[in-house]
Amino acid sequence: MSLTAEPPKDCAHCPRLNGFIADWRAREPDWFNGPVPTFIPAGGEGAVRLLVIGLAPGLRGANRTGRPFTGDFAGTLLYETLIRFGFARGTFDARPDDGLELVDAAVTNAVRCVPPENKPVGQEIRTCRETFLVPTLARFSNLRAVVTLGRIAHDSTVRALGQKLKDVPFAHGAAQDADGIRVFSSYHCSRYNTNTGVLTEAMFVEVFRAARDFLGE
Repeated sequence: MSLTAEPPKDCAHCPRLNGFIADWRAREPDWFNGPVPTFIPAGGEGAVRLLVIGLAPGLRGANRTGRPFTGDFAGTLLYETLIRFGFARGTFDARPDDGLELVDAAVTNAVRCVPPENKPVGQEIRTCRETFLVPTLARFSNLRAVVTLGRIAHDSTVRALGQKLKDVPFAHGAAQDADGIRVFSSYHCSRYNTNTGVLTEAMFVEVFRAARDFLGE
């Protein structure tokens, strides 16, 4: 596999995911239906100091719109929080053409293609990590911090940074160093987690407050 930060629209590294997307492409031809690219700031790659890493595109969210965390509940909480701490500007309207801009931050997923039932399997996580997440982390020369959303994103990120999970374990609210990058860990901002109280808005906000404090204004 050749290493490139962004997968092609017809990426076929994971047959199950490729087939799932093909089915939805036939059902909803106007949707994006492909590996979702990283959302980068107007300032370009060199401006990125914070990278937010989620699990995978939502079926009717990013898989439909083509922009990470855009089109579902999780995006509303994420982008409003990014705006609150100066990592984004404008208005988030759950559309890729809403004019929202990131500031010194980028948003991506550990797995770029939507998985059935939002559950990628181990080989798919490994393949996307080795093929796309590793070069994504490397493409941002000024990257200093990462916020991982959920255990899968956290574990895949730690491995992509060449570290052992026992040395950088997942825990909501944790801030740990891995290969020169400060990793801030959060429960995923899914509707399920917020509805069940696993994650409150206050808990989520504190993770990004810590990242903001670490990076400075």
